[in-house]
Amino acid sequence: MSEIGLRNDVYRRPLATALERLGISPGWKCVDVGAGAGDVSIALAEVVGRTGRIYSVDINPAARDLVAAAASSYSQVVAITQAAEDLLLPEPVDLAFCRFLLMHVVDPSFVLARMRSTVRTGGFIVAQEPITSAGRVGGRPMSAPEAVNQDVGCLLPKLVLDAGLEPVDMWAEAPAGIGAGPVASYLESITGVDPGEDPIILPPLVTVIAKVPG
Repeated sequence: MSEIGLRNDVYRRPLATALERLGISPGWKCVDVGAGAGDVSIALAEVVGRTGRIYSVDINPAARDLVAAAASSYSQVVAITQAAEDLLLPEPVDLAFCRFLLMHVVDPSFVLARMRSTVRTGGFIVAQEPITSAGRVGGRPMSAPEAVNQDVGCLLPKLVLDAGLEPVDMWAEAPAGIGAGPVASYLESITGVDPGEDPIILPPLVTVIAKVPG
C-alpha cells in the first residue's frame, strides 16, 4: 500500500498504515478534505476502484482544476470547491480524511464535527496533523508561522474525543534524513531553503483513526 500514488510523499507511510488498519476496500465512499492537488484523493481512488467514490474537497478553486487533470482517468473522483467549515456532500461516506488541514483552520473542533456529519454510522474519520515545533533542522526547532495551529497534532486525540468519536488507533511518525534525498527536497520545497548537510527530523505527524459510533 505504501506505493499507491504517493511515491514522492515523505509522509506516505502513516497514510498507508492507516488505510491498511482500516481495511479500506473496493466500493468504499470517501471524502478527502483539504485535498490540494489531490494526491491522497488519487491514492484512495486506486484502492476503492470503479465501484467506489472519492469526493476531493478544497477551498481553493484552482485545486479543482488540478484534481480534475490529475484524476482524468479516475471517473470515481469528484472534485468539489468547498470550505471545510461548509462541508456538505450528496451522500454519506464510509471515510472522511484530512491531512495538514486542521493546522490551518480557526476552529478545528468545528471542522471535525462537519466531517463527522458526512460519515455514516459505523464509518471512520482519519485525521493526520503535525507537531511542527517538534521538527528539527540541525537541532533547531522548526516553525510554521503561516499556520493558525502549528502544533495541533498535540491536541488531535482530545479533539477527536470532543467530537464524540470513538478512537480506534493513534500514533505519531517523523520522517528523518541527512544530505540529499526526499526529506531534504521536501523541506526545501516548503521553506525555500536548502538544508545542506544538516540533519533533519520533519515534524511528527500524529494520526488518529476514529469511528462514528452507532
